[in-house]
Amino acid sequence: MKRSILMKIACRVADRTFTNVLLRPAEWLVRRFSSVGQHPFFDPAKFDWIPRIEAGWTAMRDELRLLLRKGERIPSFHEISPDQLKITQDDKWKTYMLYMYGRKIAENCARCPETTRLIEAIPGIKTAFFSILAPRKHLPEHRGPYSGVLRYHLGLIVPRQKEACRIRVDSEVAHWEEGRSVVFDDTYLHEVWNDTDEERVVLFVDFARPLSFPVSVLNNAVIWLFGRSGYVQEIVENVDEWNRHTGPATTVAVGHRTRPDVDLPAAFS
Repeated sequence: MKRSILMKIACRVADRTFTNVLLRPAEWLVRRFSSVGQHPFFDPAKFDWIPRIEAGWTAMRDELRLLLRKGERIPSFHEISPDQLKITQDDKWKTYMLYMYGRKIAENCARCPETTRLIEAIPGIKTAFFSILAPRKHLPEHRGPYSGVLRYHLGLIVPRQKEACRIRVDSEVAHWEEGRSVVFDDTYLHEVWNDTDEERVVLFVDFARPLSFPVSVLNNAVIWLFGRSGYVQEIVENVDEWNRHTGPATTVAVGHRTRPDVDLPAAFS
């Protein structure tokens, strides 16, 4: 949905104020009281829900492959989130959005019922999508907007030369494997390479960082406000508009729903 220049300016001012007044101070508390510590990468064994997600990885891959048959109908990330232009300007990073900071993309979820069933069982899920990285794609160093969430990747399609398809978080490097999980804190500077001739696709999830009470209450409030920011609202509206223009990507008949409304930095990979 096209927004007026004045509306965009107002959203930028409101979101910048939100970031400076609330988001950055909240990050200090979140890091101080994190129940899982503060690390670039986390041991997946610390999260008891991960085995259930990994057990369903082939069902998610099957739904993904149906979508990829008409890959031209899947938007590049910067087409639905213009802030991503800071790190990508071509069609080599595509995203099929399911959730965006608690805002459910009902039409897309209806096309992936098993994936939706699995991700909705993740405690504190906020964002979820298929992240599709084309061969020879590089995402330069960047950081996420808020340390109150942790990032989860599940490998669904991984190049055979898996060591050449990798992610660096701070000074640590990992690579993906099909059916296996990677958990990291995306507020560390991180960078991604697919130095292969094959596509890489992961299930990408942001979930609320485990915290002790009462910091967990503050964190949930900050995340809720973030979900009503101009940044998130623009992405949801752009996904809806993209779906209207491209039509159904599968033969599944689905409905359509949007939800209502502080613009924040680019930061997904």
